[in-house]
Amino acid sequence: MLEVIHNAINAVSNVLYQPYIVPLLLFATGVWFTVRTKGMQVRLFKEACSVIMDKPENKGGISSFGALMVSTASRVGTGNIIGVSTALCLGGPGAIFWMWITAILGGASAFVESTLAQIYKKKNSDGTFKGGPAFYMEQALGQRWLGVIFSIIIILIYAVGYNLLASYNLQSTFGAFEFYSTKTPYIIGAILMVLFGVIVIGGAKRLIKVTEYLVPLMGLLYVIVSIIVMIMNYKNIPGMFSSIFKSAFDFKAIFGGFSGSCIMWGIKRGLYSNEAGMGSAPNAAARADISHPAKQGLVQMLSVFIDTLLICTASAFMFMCSGLAPNAKMSGALYVSSAMEEALGAFGPVFLCIAMSLFAFTTLIGNYSYCEGCLEFILKREAKKWELVVFRVFATIIVFVGAIASAGLVWDLSDMLQGLAVVINVPVILILGNTAVKCLNDYTKQKKEGKNPEFKASAIGMDAEKLDCWK
Repeated sequence: MLEVIHNAINAVSNVLYQPYIVPLLLFATGVWFTVRTKGMQVRLFKEACSVIMDKPENKGGISSFGALMVSTASRVGTGNIIGVSTALCLGGPGAIFWMWITAILGGASAFVESTLAQIYKKKNSDGTFKGGPAFYMEQALGQRWLGVIFSIIIILIYAVGYNLLASYNLQSTFGAFEFYSTKTPYIIGAILMVLFGVIVIGGAKRLIKVTEYLVPLMGLLYVIVSIIVMIMNYKNIPGMFSSIFKSAFDFKAIFGGFSGSCIMWGIKRGLYSNEAGMGSAPNAAARADISHPAKQGLVQMLSVFIDTLLICTASAFMFMCSGLAPNAKMSGALYVSSAMEEALGAFGPVFLCIAMSLFAFTTLIGNYSYCEGCLEFILKREAKKWELVVFRVFATIIVFVGAIASAGLVWDLSDMLQGLAVVINVPVILILGNTAVKCLNDYTKQKKEGKNPEFKASAIGMDAEKLDCWK
């Protein structure tokens, strides 16, 4: 039965990742919004960094930084380590270059979708906010049915696909140790399940508090170790860059087998890592209590860069500088642990397990944070206490299942689901993108006037009465 399901997943995924579907949608959309926003990824990078520290508008509200850390907790995870490994081993060094391109262009798409989420967000009974693609599909397009389908896909991606994967990736890193046995995945799965359950019961605000502390610490420590490895192996750096660019532009090899090329693996793992255009981060972006929607759009653009251009690049450089060449047989945790041992000796696999534990834990809770809002959108009301308990128990069990699942199934399921999300969300933001561009222009105009930008719907030709939070 599992084999039949796996084959069906692969069939759908193979269609989605044809050059003219997901790859073309992501690339063309990124280019379009980069042009429309006049290269805001570079032009407003400094501004994005300054906006992070804005305090919430109301006491008890979620800050831009808090919302950023939730989305970054989901983005910065096991995919930054194991995902980079699979991209290198199966797509070659050139996959790293195409991951960079996906992130740079994706920054503009991330701005648009997160700004739209802010414009069309709704207020909860406790004064907090919720929103995301499902909400702008319903309010701006008048297509609630599409929002329901998208919400179901987001729940399947994050509560099921990505959390299965995070749990599996973590337990697989322990395979480098002698104590690893057939029982190890069950033990790790049980520990993760208990920790995840305790945090999830605390609710959204506790999720944000946990990620605000863990994500920056985790990312900083990881980058520092990566730099140390590069310094120790500085002689390998020229060869590393040479192999990346030579492989990235080997078009004969690329178009000889596109599905297994560095471009495809760069796009797949880049999308899994930074999620730009998928419509996931807007669910976190909508929660921020800010004075202007463009502020959170800028912050979420920055999150894409943190994830791919910083953390994923740190992983790739650390592995490649170790001197151990990637190959298909070592794809996944085996290549990572072997490269780390080559670079840092016996400490390498130990550091890897520590890093993966932190990455996996924040990924699990960051992923789950997207799901309750989608559940309430489907229900068309706030979930009752017993409904949330059932949903949280289900999500907790999934964490355990992931640890004992097979690698092929969890990766292929995640690839298929994220592809479906892109196919739904990207056409929508292309239709609604002009609203986000106008919002950005209004923001930059107010900044030039020396103001702390405040959003008025009428300034971009919108009716404030039709918006729940900007009246």
